[in-house]
Amino acid sequence: MTDPDFAWHRQHGLKPLINVAGTMTGLGASITTPSVAAATAAAMGNFVSIHEAQRLASTVIREATGAEAGFLTASASAGITLSVAACMTGHDPARVEALPHDPGFRDEVILQAGHLCGYGSSLEQTVRLTGARVRRVGQSTLCMDHHITGALSERTAAAVYVISHHVVHYGQCPLDRYIDLAHTSGIPVVVDAASEYDLRGFLALGADLVVYSGHKFLGGPTSGIIAGRRDLVRSAYLQNMGIGRGMKIGKESIFGAIAALQEWQGRDHAAIRRAEGAALAMWKDALADLRGIRARAVPDPTGNPLSRLQVEIDAKTFGVDAATVARILSEHNPAIIVRNHTVELGFFQLDPCNLQPGQDRIVAKALHSILSQPNTFESRPSDRDVGRNDSVNACMEW
Repeated sequence: MTDPDFAWHRQHGLKPLINVAGTMTGLGASITTPSVAAATAAAMGNFVSIHEAQRLASTVIREATGAEAGFLTASASAGITLSVAACMTGHDPARVEALPHDPGFRDEVILQAGHLCGYGSSLEQTVRLTGARVRRVGQSTLCMDHHITGALSERTAAAVYVISHHVVHYGQCPLDRYIDLAHTSGIPVVVDAASEYDLRGFLALGADLVVYSGHKFLGGPTSGIIAGRRDLVRSAYLQNMGIGRGMKIGKESIFGAIAALQEWQGRDHAAIRRAEGAALAMWKDALADLRGIRARAVPDPTGNPLSRLQVEIDAKTFGVDAATVARILSEHNPAIIVRNHTVELGFFQLDPCNLQPGQDRIVAKALHSILSQPNTFESRPSDRDVGRNDSVNACMEW
């Protein structure tokens, strides 16, 4: 499935690119394996009862996650919305059809202030699509037990917990404690684990529903996975006759995601980590003799079993800042798209998880050749926002 010559891009008039940003939706998230692509394509040539296909998906999700049940939807974002809606409506189809304009009495969802992140859109809006009102608890850098318990009431439908590199990573209530506090008041906990490797741990801690992306680390077609308590999974699935109708998933993505889940359980993760480590070492060597640049491997902030190369740039010594370097790399041919969430702090990261054969060497060569001549770089006021306004900019170009 790899295209080392970028022929596919040229065929469609697209700029070739190498993704060292990670499993980013804006870059297509991931690349499927031949077996997952074949399963996706095979489904496209057949009719099937979607409910029957979803029952099959539930079996595979149970095997992979240890959940009581599960089903597939359009994306992890859709999964969060549907999970919250499930906690609001239960199995009542009248309540399902009333959302979002009539959310009912249980219309509040609590979220730690430090978890109200943006992931391409607003997490708060993802919840509000149900008609629910988000009740922020604590401050952005501090959430204590009393903040959570003081916010819980008869109106609380769910407590949402976000596991992501986008959230604040200190001063937050840990998941196990969050679950205990919510369950003491009879409130179900929905975990947003879209980009996480761990398919079992959050449910094992007691989360009621956990939402994963099917097209990030799993490498399936665009999809979201909802796994957890059978009653809540059923309620979430019932949303397909309401707000979930526009979030439905097709037969091809169902069977592609099933194949990805099955393949995940047999994947040689240790071998993948070794290959990623070799790429990091190669890139670090390519930057070793450049003044003003420090490169070091850093672990994933949410505990996923991978590391990234953090490229720290001393703008005074090197001559230009990290934002400018990220922009220059994105203008290379092929474009090298780095993980740029923190360029204003003086660094960016190189993520090896989506590398295709030979691309690690292309990146190493480009890093050394481009960064060896910083005096040719031109800084721009918009460099700090490189890659961050893609959707807005793209719409303006259409």
